[in-house]
Amino acid sequence: MGLLSLLLNNPFAFILIAIPLMYAIIFHELAHGWVAYRMGDSTAKEMGRLSLNPLKHLDPVGTLMLFIFGFGWAKPVPVNFSQIHDFRKGMILVSSAGIIANMILAFIALFLYNFMSLQASSITGTLLLTFARINIVLAAFNLIPLPPLDGSKILLGFAPKSVQTFLLSLERFGFFIIIGLLYLGVLDPVIDFLQGIILSIISLLLP
Repeated sequence: MGLLSLLLNNPFAFILIAIPLMYAIIFHELAHGWVAYRMGDSTAKEMGRLSLNPLKHLDPVGTLMLFIFGFGWAKPVPVNFSQIHDFRKGMILVSSAGIIANMILAFIALFLYNFMSLQASSITGTLLLTFARINIVLAAFNLIPLPPLDGSKILLGFAPKSVQTFLLSLERFGFFIIIGLLYLGVLDPVIDFLQGIILSIISLLLP
């Protein structure tokens, strides 16, 4: 269901999903730019993209797709890898940053939910569970090793030249392949696996 249908049918649910989704995406992109900046690339900072302002990150087409189809994207943070001394290391760390940021946010949300012994029926509990779920889904989605997703860039940092060439050749078909994989539900086991890791860590931290 797209966000537009949700807004028309259930405005409260729209707010409950739209705001956490927006900031999950913002933190994801911000993490890319921040790690690139720490590694020597100031492109994102110079373009004002190291910001929590949603207007700096929203992509008009991606936002429209999200509202209509429930599947969209933000403007990718610009990264100039030529300013990063170690290209492979930069590719791996910068690309991983968004996924790690989403996992950290999901961990914080689930930790607070369990620490405060909240119920899923409460507003705070629902917000935390929704925020955690959105971040886990974003992390799982971006782990797909197909361009233009982060997973492909992480793989490029490790892969030999032949694999890099093959991955880059898939870029023009990547969007359609990704849509097909989502339709087949391939993300479900990855989402469950990532959530299981977070909950296992939380169970070790909380009595």
